[in-house]
Amino acid sequence: MKKHANRPNILVVNDDGITAPGIKNLIEVAQELGNVVVVAPDGPQSGMGHAITIGKPLRFDKVDLYPGVEMYKCSGTPVDCVKLAVNKIFKGQKPDLCVSGINHGLNNSINVIYSGTMSAAVEGAIESIPSIGFSLDDFSQEADFSHSKKFIKIICEQVLANGLPPATLLNVNFPKGADLKGIKICRQANAKWAEEFDERNDPYQRPYYWLTGVFQNFDKGEDTDVWALENNYVSVVPVQFDLTAHHAIPVLNTWNFDV
Repeated sequence: MKKHANRPNILVVNDDGITAPGIKNLIEVAQELGNVVVVAPDGPQSGMGHAITIGKPLRFDKVDLYPGVEMYKCSGTPVDCVKLAVNKIFKGQKPDLCVSGINHGLNNSINVIYSGTMSAAVEGAIESIPSIGFSLDDFSQEADFSHSKKFIKIICEQVLANGLPPATLLNVNFPKGADLKGIKICRQANAKWAEEFDERNDPYQRPYYWLTGVFQNFDKGEDTDVWALENNYVSVVPVQFDLTAHHAIPVLNTWNFDV
């Protein structure tokens, strides 16, 4: 890994694959801020969550896609990409910042649980690297990321300057379009997918299923990521990977567990 004095080292990852338009735009912003190393899946890995590869070998190969950027494609998951980067490329000298995305599609509310984009950022935070996941409300391969780039730069500059609280990362989502009003610090909305499975038959009349569903928001608060995005704000949610339900501990301590 090449280093240049006085410039932070930035790891860029994603879940849409190394050739996705979103990561190209994120690389362009990261290059303005520091030395960039990219480790990304060799193909789409959306919805992988925090999956890791344990049953087969991992491969990663150096590629040359963008001038001045050290890039590797990886056969594994987004989390595998971060693990390999930390252990094999940075060799224990951790990057100053890990950024993931820009994802094609939102990762607001409950979507953070399923997201490969956010899981890569979570893995960075587990490694004590200041980490941010970025997502845009547009699944198209022709999505326009230009309006999000100035906000990405501002947020990254603030994280590089100030750091993040321990065991915390940022989940940043952008509404589609140019009319962005600014940044809102939010909480995760109480929302979920009402899922259905569209059943069809293959040529041999065997059933197969496509996952479909409708996003349901049960949260009427005006401090949530869903509200911010619906009102053309960039939502920034601080996320933690400690899944302990601390408020439930006093309740459980009232139960009788005597044998």
